[in-house]
Amino acid sequence: MASALAICGRDINVRGRLLRVATIEGDKYRFLDDPRPLVEGLRNSGTRIDLFTFMQRLSETTPKYNYPMEWDNFAALPITTFEHWWMKVLGFKGRNKAKQAEKKGVKLREIPFDDVLIHGIWRIYNETPIRQGKRFPHYGMSLETVRPYAGTFLDSSIFIGAFFDDVLIGFAKLTVDETRTQAGLMNIVSMIQHRDKAPNNAIIAQAVKSCADRHIPNLVYSNFAYGNKQRDSLSDFKDRNGFLRVNVPRYYVPMTRIGDLAFRMGMHHKLIDRLPEPIIEKLRNYRADWYSHKLQLSQDK
Repeated sequence: MASALAICGRDINVRGRLLRVATIEGDKYRFLDDPRPLVEGLRNSGTRIDLFTFMQRLSETTPKYNYPMEWDNFAALPITTFEHWWMKVLGFKGRNKAKQAEKKGVKLREIPFDDVLIHGIWRIYNETPIRQGKRFPHYGMSLETVRPYAGTFLDSSIFIGAFFDDVLIGFAKLTVDETRTQAGLMNIVSMIQHRDKAPNNAIIAQAVKSCADRHIPNLVYSNFAYGNKQRDSLSDFKDRNGFLRVNVPRYYVPMTRIGDLAFRMGMHHKLIDRLPEPIIEKLRNYRADWYSHKLQLSQDK
């Protein structure tokens, strides 16, 4: 169950049934310099909210506020120049992968948010229902739905396209924060049928160049770790491309007694995030096998 409201000029998302948790629209990409007016506005909104959560930006690693908090993290790549990243930070394997894309004819460029991009994103989203061993949530999305979904924060976003034979085979959306000190990869997806061309490696290289050209000092690729899940193929990909784990405060502001109790008991976390890593790994493998079997059955029909 999800709902939305506007408080202090911010769009707020409220999710959950038993525990109602509010976040600002663009959490991890948009930040609060002074959360107090928004907290007060949420308390007086007339909407039931149990917890409000927000995090500090990458450049603010020391807690600033007195609200209850836990440590969250970013996968962050400090950027000076593209050449420094390419020669001094990027590993040999990552550099070869980026070169592989170019050798196989993949062209990278920044692109406008237009019908060509929307149609290309739609094709990529609807290539396969399974990605990385789990259900891909954007599979089945219509053209009409793709446009508003991909079109958030257009005034501060950069779109990067990977093209093969003039067809979009991968894209990324970079969203720059209010201080222009970090650009977050809000989306990076490429077609599985073209993975031999390493389009995602080339997209990362172009993202670094786009940030360096604009003097944006940090590229962020969401979290480095999620819950107890510490390492997987995605975190290895981030590591090879020079991303580092940076811990930052995430605050949880109780709005009700339920919210206060839920935070104290750790109920604001997903159950799977509280399980030991060995059990999570087994569950991920079972899920991947099940989805692989399901996909094979659908292809055999």
